[in-house]
Amino acid sequence: MSESCAKSDERWLSLMDNASAWFAGPSGRQLLEHEQLVINQQLSRCFGSYLVHYGPFANTAIEPQKIKRSVRLGPPLAGVEIICEEQSWPIGEHAADVVVLQHGLDFSLSPHALLREAARSVRPGGHLLIVGINPWSAWGATRLLSRKAFRHARCIRPTRVGDWLNLLGFSLEKRQFGCYCPPLSSSQWRARLSGLENAAQRSQLPTGGFYLLVARKLMVGLRPVRQSRRERMGQLLPMPVAKVSRRDAEQ
Repeated sequence: MSESCAKSDERWLSLMDNASAWFAGPSGRQLLEHEQLVINQQLSRCFGSYLVHYGPFANTAIEPQKIKRSVRLGPPLAGVEIICEEQSWPIGEHAADVVVLQHGLDFSLSPHALLREAARSVRPGGHLLIVGINPWSAWGATRLLSRKAFRHARCIRPTRVGDWLNLLGFSLEKRQFGCYCPPLSSSQWRARLSGLENAAQRSQLPTGGFYLLVARKLMVGLRPVRQSRRERMGQLLPMPVAKVSRRDAEQ
């Protein structure tokens, strides 16, 4: 563990360790596998030089084809290249073309601060991808009964996260759900439910185990210019004038 993280909040470090242990288990791996497919599909539409990936789990890297460099930052876990706290990312403002915040808000002491830090790092016109556990799903219901680290997941509603993004100057471009199979299911049961999973994916029911939000950072200072509306001038028409005789004017 680095010296900087040794001075970090022990509650945060404990939360990160417990979250990483849960994602290393069967349920966490099941969720991450489904998410990887959806994330890669969305990243195939993104271009740029730098991608920043933050998540409270180990040994899961994102390697987009159309972005030159991908770096993982966050807690001191295996696979993390830049170790830092959730509220102090050691990267410059507008440094990343894409930031992927994968379950960072679910396992966080301060989701607002973490989201602000991620939003600050995205360049104008760049993208912020947020993956979170859907509270209105079987996964969200399981959290209430879990005795493991999963019970500490916040499971923030996607509509609420969308409101936060709007306040931070982002435009929500897409919302997608995935992983409709319930957690803790065996590989045999997952194979049996694959047809249901595919059908639910096509219909995009809002009951998937996770949600993905794709938001674009608005360009500062660029606004659509409204054309000044020119009123059409009417034609000048001769007005009738009463004739006054000279005799009437002398009276």
